[in-house]
Amino acid sequence: MYWVNKSFHWLDRLPRRLMLMLAVLGPGIITMIADNDAGGISTYAQTGAKTGFNMLWAMVILVPMAYYIQEMTVRLGAVTKRGHAEAIFDGFGKFWGWFSIFDLVVINWLTLVTEYIGMTQAMSIFNIPPWVTFAGVTALMFTIVVSGKYWTFEKITLFFCLFNLVYIPAAIWAMQTGNVKDGWSAVGAGLVHPQFHFGGALTPAILITLIMANIGTTITPWQIFFQQSAVVDKGMDIRDVKMGKLDTLAGSLLTCLVAAFIIIATAAVFHYHPGGAINVESAKEAAERMPEVMSGHWGHWAKLLFAVGLFDAGLLGALCISLSTSWAMGEVFGWAHSLNKSVREAPWFYVFYVFMLASAGVVSLVSSEALQNVITIFVQVVAVTLLPAALFFLILILNDKEIMGEHVNTRWQNVANWSIAAFVMLVSSVYGISVMFPGLFGGG
Repeated sequence: MYWVNKSFHWLDRLPRRLMLMLAVLGPGIITMIADNDAGGISTYAQTGAKTGFNMLWAMVILVPMAYYIQEMTVRLGAVTKRGHAEAIFDGFGKFWGWFSIFDLVVINWLTLVTEYIGMTQAMSIFNIPPWVTFAGVTALMFTIVVSGKYWTFEKITLFFCLFNLVYIPAAIWAMQTGNVKDGWSAVGAGLVHPQFHFGGALTPAILITLIMANIGTTITPWQIFFQQSAVVDKGMDIRDVKMGKLDTLAGSLLTCLVAAFIIIATAAVFHYHPGGAINVESAKEAAERMPEVMSGHWGHWAKLLFAVGLFDAGLLGALCISLSTSWAMGEVFGWAHSLNKSVREAPWFYVFYVFMLASAGVVSLVSSEALQNVITIFVQVVAVTLLPAALFFLILILNDKEIMGEHVNTRWQNVANWSIAAFVMLVSSVYGISVMFPGLFGGG
């Protein structure tokens, strides 16, 4: 009878638990899905075309890396009720505070350029001029954030997150073309037993760059600032930490799953092409060339899905990245900085938001497509290079018992997080060496 009563008690609590989960759901999923941004889509597209299925192992590693980093922001935001910029200023002083803000603004602005590049390239597939896309999406993003309610922004953004899943059917259709000799068995082989064949579009130096870019597009400084500020703006507290962690885990799994399917799609179509590997340099190029490479009507539908996914990725990324910057600047300068406030109540918060969007969008309009492709990969690499500094501040604050109380990092969390920081530093160092001494890694 004890177990029967306990089961009924648990079932009685299930609806309440589900409602609580749905209420907390948002910051983690939005942060992680938005990180599959326009630059990320192009990075994954190049990864699949150049390395086949042999980089899928990275997505398995990146799930726990992304989760362990981002769950710290949930605890920090819920406990302190402050954004990350304010936490750094209070914990480390003005010098390190301004250092972190400078890093954030620079990389966020550069990343915003790649989001506009992705959106304009995606819409050009439908013959829409770049300036029309720039004006339209800028107006749309401003409209989304000026509702005066964080909850409105969250619901709209979660809706856009659904479009990130279009790459899953695109990958399935790509595998249906029959270019991959062993079908899905080859995907599994690439995952557990990667074999890189250098030559043509792939050199050791390019492989290092791709590894850096994949890390840089999955784990970035803006995510830390954005999710913590979102937790605060949403009004989450320590009672919501457990559900906030589940939200973050779900987001980590989804973002890496979608990234894996993008790699599978482009690898199946371009890397394993019967006539030899076909190199692509961007998600736009991948979308445009799918109909000529894939058999039957599959290529046309895959092209449309890639274009829709690329536009949606750029829109989500631009929304979140520009907001993370405005939140941080508001914390530093003491502006009203909440989506729950109107333009009249928080004018500088919204002014800076629009400035970031407009200035980044203009750069995307005046740059050539070749330059845009270079910028896209370069930004991902810069992001991972600047990531260790953001990680150090975050981990040190999470170990401050005076700030965090019982929610400080556990021993295992410290082992995991310091290991992640060390790994990122190692990869960054190897990349730096490859740039200074390209001959050491086979040129490229």
